[in-house]
Amino acid sequence: MLHLSRLTSLALTIALVIGAPLAFAAEPAPSASAATTKAPLPLDELRTFAEVMDRIKAAYVEPVDDKTLLENAIKGMLSNLDPHSAYLGPEDFAELQESTSGEFGGLGIEVGAEDGFIKVVSPIDDTPASKAGIQAGDLIVKINGQPTRGQTMTEAVDKMRGKIGQKITLTLVRDGGTPFDVTLARATIQVKSVKSQLLESGYGYIRITQFQVKTGEEVSKALAKLRKDNGKKLNGIILDLRNNPGGVLQAAVEVVDHFITKGLIVYTKGRIANSELRFSATGKDESEAVPMVVLINGGSASASEIVAGALQDQKRAVLMGTTSFGKGSVQTVLPLNNERALKITTALYFTPNGRSIQAQGIVPDIEVRRAKITSEAQDGEYYKEADLQGHLGNGNGGADKPSAASTKAKPMPQDDDYQLAQALSLLKGLSITRSK
Repeated sequence: MLHLSRLTSLALTIALVIGAPLAFAAEPAPSASAATTKAPLPLDELRTFAEVMDRIKAAYVEPVDDKTLLENAIKGMLSNLDPHSAYLGPEDFAELQESTSGEFGGLGIEVGAEDGFIKVVSPIDDTPASKAGIQAGDLIVKINGQPTRGQTMTEAVDKMRGKIGQKITLTLVRDGGTPFDVTLARATIQVKSVKSQLLESGYGYIRITQFQVKTGEEVSKALAKLRKDNGKKLNGIILDLRNNPGGVLQAAVEVVDHFITKGLIVYTKGRIANSELRFSATGKDESEAVPMVVLINGGSASASEIVAGALQDQKRAVLMGTTSFGKGSVQTVLPLNNERALKITTALYFTPNGRSIQAQGIVPDIEVRRAKITSEAQDGEYYKEADLQGHLGNGNGGADKPSAASTKAKPMPQDDDYQLAQALSLLKGLSITRSK
């Protein structure tokens, strides 16, 4: 895991590489010397600003207080820089911190909407919800006595989240029965950004939904578990970054570090000296250099593109899918007073070969668009020689091989995911050619 000791001196400044409002990694703020070289204040423009503010207060159809006008002015100032710079109020700043840490105070329930009610999709293991016996399919009809019917999903989730240790009562309906109450206390909920499984014997699949602070650690654990479940060295790995909006720059660097032994991962360039950084591998290839395919699409942005671009430039993996989103900028979060912050773009990042993917994206090595997989049942429609009554035996004495039995195998992700199925086929080919 990479350690950026020289970046930790200013703990209040947080750098982001994001496609959505996500991410965290320490980066120095502009130096004091830079502040002394600032141009003088534009007095004429400031007088105009004050005059506009006075006119609005005097003539607008409804009274507007100074605080609202000034906050709106700040938002306008940031929003006209670029699509990723913004003024963060207390709620937005807290949400940003929560999304990048992957932790929040809540009950541990994944929910959806059904017939105007909030439905439990799944309780998360080892959380207050699972320990209280809440089950998938339960309808949440009331939260602290207030009916959920008519509430938006966001409103209901906001009410279930909150201060750790605080108690909350849910009224549930299970299988159309009588409503019953469950009282439970909020706890720290950790949302994992990495999922993994064996697609087939020897072939591992790792899906990263976003880059949070602990994503690098989670990928390391996923690789170890895949090796353990397989019982021996893997034949290949698929890394799925489709629809991953980005996140923490440092997490992206750590993920790449798990798959290469040496070389540059990413570097950044900005207007101030402290925004120019370089990140290189530490020599810990936990993937054991097995063949690798990375899946990307138009929803793969920012930190996802850093990972894909680095693995492509280092010739470590074959990229498959469609061209990525094309967000190649770095945002820095500057905390203000009153739990507010500025999120401003401070640098562009470049892949090891010096590519800026800003507004261009990462082009996959093999383009594979989404498609529908036809049913496997079609393959089983054909009778074989071995199915015919009175057929001759094999000339070498081998066993008969009739058509497949009617028993269905356990559904796997690649069964209805064309891009993933193609990635697995390519991975098998790479494994076969490498072994020869």
